[in-house]
Amino acid sequence: MVQRRGLVSRVALIAGGAGGLGRALTAELLNEGFHVVALDLPSAALAGLEGCETVGCDMTDAAALREACEGITKAHPAIDLVIYAQGVTSLAAFEDDNERQHRRVFEVNYFASVALARNVFLAVRAAQGTHLAISSVAGFAPLVRRTAYAASKHALEGFFKSLRGEEAAHGVHVLIAAPSFVATNIGAAEASENGLTRPGSASDGIDYMSPKEAAVAIISGYKKRRKMTPIGRVARLSAWAIRIWPDFYERQMLKRINKP
Repeated sequence: MVQRRGLVSRVALIAGGAGGLGRALTAELLNEGFHVVALDLPSAALAGLEGCETVGCDMTDAAALREACEGITKAHPAIDLVIYAQGVTSLAAFEDDNERQHRRVFEVNYFASVALARNVFLAVRAAQGTHLAISSVAGFAPLVRRTAYAASKHALEGFFKSLRGEEAAHGVHVLIAAPSFVATNIGAAEASENGLTRPGSASDGIDYMSPKEAAVAIISGYKKRRKMTPIGRVARLSAWAIRIWPDFYERQMLKRINKP
């Protein structure tokens, strides 16, 4: 473990830091006294973040991500918290989806997370820190018109749950937070030309939370070291229903979401 001297802030790296949830998480962690590094695609939104360090990078570009992480870990050889909050979704039924979109969802949601973990795991070990994956209700339950997104989040949970057992010996925590519907950019899905958009932009969700509400609950789960934290009323009820009465859950989902 890296020995720190003096009053050095804990370091948090947030992938997807320029998104609505990423910005809310940044604000919460700054309030907690963290030094935050926000990682996202180069954009005005990323450049406009205040109070934190920003790194522009396409996480699906392996060479660019490796270079970005080399710079981050050189400046911060011990990283206390990595939040994997980058994501896209495809709001389409399987019959209307295509392989290119499906693969792109996996590249951003799953493979970019795995690549980031691979590039920073030694720095997280050095701090005996935490990997915190942002999953979704779709990561543990079916969700219509989001087959690619649900599959990518199921894969994400499988990876991090398995990583948890491997990293425990190094004093590292691996946690998952699963929000339901977070209102980060409602309506943007309809304007997307390629069928992909950031999660939180669909207009067919239920019981939306604000990004701040979600961020507060996520950081609370992190501070309590909860291995799995359903975020929001819908997520909590869904986690219970899918275990106890999965057929009922699916009927209710179809009734509430799968509308013409």
